[in-house]
Amino acid sequence: MTDTLIPPAVVSADASGEQIARARRLFALQREARWRVGSTGPRERRDRLRGLRAALLRHRAELHAAVHADFRKNAVEFDLTELQVVLAEIRHAIHRLPRWMRPRRVSTPVLLAHARSHIRYEPKGQALILSPWNYPLLLTMGPLVGAVAAGNCVILRPSEKVPHTSRVMGRIVADAFPEDEAALVEGEVEVADTLLAMPFDHMFFTGSTAVGRKVMRAAAEHLASVTLELGGKSPAVLDRSADVRTAAERIVWSKFVNAGQTCVAPDFVLVHASEEREFVDAAAATLARLYGADPRAADSFPRLIDDRAYERLTRAVDGSVAAGARIAAGGERHAGERYLAPTLLADVPPHAPIMDEEIFGPVLPILAYRDLDRALAEVNARPKPLALYVFGRDRRATRRVIASTRAGGTVVNNAIVHLGNPGLPFGGAGESGQGSYHGFHGFRAFSHERAVLVQGRLSLTKRLYPPYTPRVKRLADLLVRWQARR
Repeated sequence: MTDTLIPPAVVSADASGEQIARARRLFALQREARWRVGSTGPRERRDRLRGLRAALLRHRAELHAAVHADFRKNAVEFDLTELQVVLAEIRHAIHRLPRWMRPRRVSTPVLLAHARSHIRYEPKGQALILSPWNYPLLLTMGPLVGAVAAGNCVILRPSEKVPHTSRVMGRIVADAFPEDEAALVEGEVEVADTLLAMPFDHMFFTGSTAVGRKVMRAAAEHLASVTLELGGKSPAVLDRSADVRTAAERIVWSKFVNAGQTCVAPDFVLVHASEEREFVDAAAATLARLYGADPRAADSFPRLIDDRAYERLTRAVDGSVAAGARIAAGGERHAGERYLAPTLLADVPPHAPIMDEEIFGPVLPILAYRDLDRALAEVNARPKPLALYVFGRDRRATRRVIASTRAGGTVVNNAIVHLGNPGLPFGGAGESGQGSYHGFHGFRAFSHERAVLVQGRLSLTKRLYPPYTPRVKRLADLLVRWQARR
């Protein structure tokens, strides 16, 4: 499958210098074009989105080969978890863009009678999109849809860890857009640092919390707005009323897709002690059904992205076992392939190393609880997660879990599938992110909401001009009492 690709060249200082020079040229080019691009109407923007859709489909086979070359991602899994989701975002935007762009009427208070008020959605101008490696197409092109729909000029910089996929995405963007509207720049970290030093109007970043802080500091230098899509330890909580086998099946699928390298994958499971054994057995059976007796031989199980990820995860597993956890399934590894089998850890103590940070790999810790309040306290003792999953048939208990916790998003009786609904905002809170996107929320993230008030021929405010005579004072008192009424 990888024979169709040209192996990526070793990145040299000269190559990085060329990309930096290209980034500066593109920024200046888009600086000149931003007013023209921003004044386009829904017809032009929909045509651009249709062009992006056509380019994605033309390069589909190249994308399949590229993601397999980068970390052995299966073509079917790529289509299901990335390509079709981006196509759904494009379709959603094309159908709704005229309505999104229409000025939105809002009410006007009595004091401002004889005036009309509305909100206009205007492009922010120049946008930077920095995307990660784990879902390279989805997390690059998904934000691009919102940026284009909002009328921005865009520079994209995908992760250097997926060079094959980045190269194909560069061809897709060049195929769909003039470079003064949208362009993709490849390169190492110094290229990203150069872009962050440029005065973009909006910076959109998906990745780790540590790098998210760096992006926010860079944005502060230019007073640029930011959207940060980060991560965290997303819990799955099983109420005692849950269908344990169904919950285990859905959690295992959502955890181990993409070898667990998913920002909203369930990071740990909280299950009642009386149902822990049933959950572990059902999860192990689901693993065997999805990936066979030897997941290493399964073409549907990707590899870890690099040696650093492999070493971090194997060290966390070994440390957790030493702390008292038990490997209930999996645990096999092969350093040369960066392979770690889908692994279930049972009897996990809360202080185990695997609970220290977001796992971002194919390891699922299972923690037993005896009291739901204490389980929720375990969730709330950590930073707000990007997602929280609740399993249970008792609606009152489900509502209790949701009301007692905070998270970027929540799914009841399933996991990660909320990403597939462009009508829902996707984003985190606190350490798991800032801002949201998808559908209208992506359009809004890249737009400025401009307040417009149109005054008619008459204006009541004239009666409140200085000098502040007793009559004006009586009117002011009347207004205060009016606003203070129940």
